Amino acid sequence: MRVLNLVTNDDARFYKQQVSVLESQGVSCTTLAVPSDREHSASGVDGRSLEDYVRFYPQTLKRSFEDFDLIHANYGLTGPAAVLQPNLPVVLSLWGSDLLGTYGPVSKLCARRSDAVIVMSDQMADALGQDCHVIPHGVDLDKFAPQTQRAAQEELGWDPDARHVLFPYARSKTVKNPARAERVVAAARERLATPVELQTVSGVPHDRMPTYMNAADALLLTSDREGSPNSVKEAMACNLPVVSTDVGDVRQRLSGVRHSFVGRDHAELADALVSVLDAGVESNGREVVRELSVERMGEQIRDVYRGVVES
Repeated sequence: MRVLNLVTNDDARFYKQQVSVLESQGVSCTTLAVPSDREHSASGVDGRSLEDYVRFYPQTLKRSFEDFDLIHANYGLTGPAAVLQPNLPVVLSLWGSDLLGTYGPVSKLCARRSDAVIVMSDQMADALGQDCHVIPHGVDLDKFAPQTQRAAQEELGWDPDARHVLFPYARSKTVKNPARAERVVAAARERLATPVELQTVSGVPHDRMPTYMNAADALLLTSDREGSPNSVKEAMACNLPVVSTDVGDVRQRLSGVRHSFVGRDHAELADALVSVLDAGVESNGREVVRELSVERMGEQIRDVYRGVVES
């Protein structure tokens, strides 16, 4: 099977992971990324301007005449180019902000004209309001696995006598609400005798993230909205306790996971973080997250492809 993938950013970690696992399962993947005019794109979406997306359509149309079985539009804003070409069936994947954010109406319109739609969570399926496949991004369970905490802390130069709260996002990502994370950690710090440090980590190679996960005592997610956040699933695979706002599929993912909590407001998040840091024990997240391996994700996406091609 040959698939033409449309994507806004072909360097996106979870997209590259998706392509890798699909190719290992016999799917030939070709990537076409939205071009970026750096001079005019600064105020656009994901580093792209409206003009970039307009220029993307003729490129997609030209490639649609080639020998592909289908087009897979990854992220809602690649959807218009996919559904406007007349030659190939379309699978549309929505990743979260493209459905739940400002451009949700565009994604919904494209979804109605697609042959199949993939979303990351049940919450997204409800928001979409039409038949779709719920397939969360998978986790590489070989890469994300428990390690000795002390060794990981020594590698990173973290104080072994402190409690470390991992916030794996850039401070500039306002949707992740880093200010709330700082307030929650400050509140927990006041209630614990042990020093508590907020470790804001971004821009490091993904291969290094298991070390950060294993060095930490808790993962803190304070986002305003999410689809199916990979950081939560990766933390689970490392048996790292998670404290999170009630976004996306986090409550569903943490069901049955010990020493991990979903909070509805600042007070609940702070209480949960104090409980986790005070206990100082691992979660059992790895045994719960096994069903979300990258291999299983690839199999499910491949089944969607087959259904579209054979219909």
